[in-house]
Amino acid sequence: MSKFQKKQANTKENIPTSALPDIIFMLLIFFMVVTVLREVELQVQVEFASAENIEKIEQKRLVSYVYIGPERLGGGEFGETRVQIDDALIDDMGAIRNIMYDKLMEEPRLIVSLRVDRESEFGIVTDVQQELRHAGTLRINYSTLREI
Repeated sequence: MSKFQKKQANTKENIPTSALPDIIFMLLIFFMVVTVLREVELQVQVEFASAENIEKIEQKRLVSYVYIGPERLGGGEFGETRVQIDDALIDDMGAIRNIMYDKLMEEPRLIVSLRVDRESEFGIVTDVQQELRHAGTLRINYSTLREI
């Protein structure tokens, strides 16, 4: 028999889980506080027209916004009428069809909300409507202010 014997410790190898709900709750609160919801940075000026009979869209996550108005150049200056989808200005009207078709494939119940400046040329709005029609996005709404 050897002089050296292995000593076995009488410790438990269990991990205490009594504080686990508290830790999870603190992490949840932390991520809720530090998370910033993404906002679209408008690159065009949009002053809504007024309307009497309007309805509110309940499911905002189904809505994709298309902004039409004069481009903001900075220093209070405005340029020509442009189309903006998400954070990008659209240079080619044909690109609207591709962008909105991809969005429609991701969300089949997509509603396109046109946010049009009251001074915008109606020809551009018509062009956008035609591209939306070609993309198959037929659920279109126009954002307005309630007329008082």
